Amino acid sequence: MYLLDIIGFAAAAVLALLLTPLAKKFAYWVGAVDAPNYRKVHTRIMPRLGGLGIFIAFVGAYFVVSPALKEYDIRAALGLLVGGAVIVLVGALDDRFELSPKVKLLGQVIAACVVVAFGLRVDLVNIPFGDSWSIMGWLSIPVTILWIVGVTNAINLIDGLDGLSAGVSGIATATMLVMALMMGNVTVAILCAILLGSISGFLYYNFHPAKIFMGDSGALFLGFSLATLSILGFKQATVVSFLVPVLILGVPLSDTFFAIIRRWLNKMPISAADKSHLHHCLLQLGFSHRTTVLIIYGISFFFGICAIVLSQAATWGIIVLIAVILLIMELGAEAIGIISKSRKPLLHLIQKLRVGRLPKSRTSK
Repeated sequence: MYLLDIIGFAAAAVLALLLTPLAKKFAYWVGAVDAPNYRKVHTRIMPRLGGLGIFIAFVGAYFVVSPALKEYDIRAALGLLVGGAVIVLVGALDDRFELSPKVKLLGQVIAACVVVAFGLRVDLVNIPFGDSWSIMGWLSIPVTILWIVGVTNAINLIDGLDGLSAGVSGIATATMLVMALMMGNVTVAILCAILLGSISGFLYYNFHPAKIFMGDSGALFLGFSLATLSILGFKQATVVSFLVPVLILGVPLSDTFFAIIRRWLNKMPISAADKSHLHHCLLQLGFSHRTTVLIIYGISFFFGICAIVLSQAATWGIIVLIAVILLIMELGAEAIGIISKSRKPLLHLIQKLRVGRLPKSRTSK
């Protein structure tokens, strides 16, 4: 299994390295370019459609290694390929013609339905202090579609800096690969290896200063793939199966969650765009473009390590780990002002406690 994973990764990386420059030329040719505006960091017209290079490299590498694969879930793999083709088509059309949100959402739902049609569903959840329980019958279908659409859009939301979405997705994919190898899940391991290779080859052209953007074609495909692989990899795990993929995707999901809370507090529509996402906040604190991306890579790596630890932890260890993670997230969110620049209840409480202790310490001296 390890040899095929290495071959799949290498084949995908080489194909992405070769195909991304062609995608760049194609983007200019069809006019799929991204012009600067007040919300964007780049200052010159950039080609989109980098996702085409990622997707074609993924498909090509899959067909390189699939003849040698044995005992893997071919239906799940085909569901990812067919559904991925749908989501890439929707993203590519949006890169060129800027589709309406409703049309994009419809395309995402169709892609998710393709995955469901191939038999992949969220049907098992393990919870602390209880037994596994199944989401039976028709209810598993909307839950699966909601998860796939939600993660797909979460990855798309963080695609705001050179190399950010690709790098974070790569770290999440690598985490899933490690866990799949630990569990002996052949299907998830080989698909993650191929996806990681595709991302790595593309990232060579996308890291700051980027030569091409992945566009919605890439961001939607990566989000769709991560959502699908997370269901395939952990729906039958013996740990808190819902929390593991949530942690692996901690950066995009938490950024999306904070954006919803922020807009609700400011009485803005949830779909309204703003410049208060995680990367915006770090830039406003004075960090450079490259440093901001590397910081978020570090946060994503932290979530990945926590997911691996969580998968091996006992019940009480899980409770403690989740509590610590939530505390760190809240402190970090308040420190950078991702929810509000003024509402920082936990930091204000800590400050009051510190101020309240100062007179006593002086008196004791």
